[in-house]
Amino acid sequence: MKEYIDASVFLGMHNTDEKTRIACKNYFVTRLSYQVGMSLEQVGKCDGVIWQYSREEQDAYYPFMDNLHTIMDIQRVGYNEKDIQEATTNPSLQDLSISDRLTAGMVIARGAELYSVNPKLVGKDYLRSPEAGKELSFPQALEKLYQQSLEVRICTRE
Repeated sequence: MKEYIDASVFLGMHNTDEKTRIACKNYFVTRLSYQVGMSLEQVGKCDGVIWQYSREEQDAYYPFMDNLHTIMDIQRVGYNEKDIQEATTNPSLQDLSISDRLTAGMVIARGAELYSVNPKLVGKDYLRSPEAGKELSFPQALEKLYQQSLEVRICTRE
């Protein structure tokens, strides 16, 4: 895999900031037939945020997320020894939180790029941010679920 995403991009599809929401949504719309990676920790971060919402909001959100994960090949991967070695020894990562270091270490060790809207990572060599533009649409059935899922709007700093 050459592209990895973090929780900020996945949750970004529901961001309260419209520019961020559209950029993150467009990332997924344009990569439905791609394979991308996401660390198990980042998957857990997404669930940790969504589980804080009411049962009704979760019921609006999860059908979209479940279908997206079925349609798109998002590989959920654990860290390996090289990822952890990179995270703990690379001097350019030492100013980051341990979670961000592990995510960056995984991407660097695997020679990939990380797509993120996490402001703590913007400007790093291994990072790409989804590009803003005109809002694209998922295939019809998935778009309908996405529109329903927008009952959940997330204000994130990371």
